[in-house]
Amino acid sequence: MSLQALYAVFNAQPGRWLNLLALFFAVAGAWLLLATRYREQAWLGALPVGVDGKAMVAALDQPRERLNRFFYQFATTCLSGALLLSWSSTQY
Repeated sequence: MSLQALYAVFNAQPGRWLNLLALFFAVAGAWLLLATRYREQAWLGALPVGVDGKAMVAALDQPRERLNRFFYQFATTCLSGALLLSWSSTQY
């Protein structure tokens, strides 16, 4: 398929393509949120029984917390971008 034909298909229904892109970002953001939460819960479940979880996490694992925070922020950005793309697709 030539590039001109592909561009013509995109120009015929831009709202549908924007909505498809929004769906991609929404699925990616939701998966990232779920995977981060699952990884965090699995790590907290592996802590020894007698240890205070909050003190252990704060003392030993600051890089893990920063990484989780980054993943949460990135996933939230993906979901917000998906919402904005979906809203803008209704204008076409």
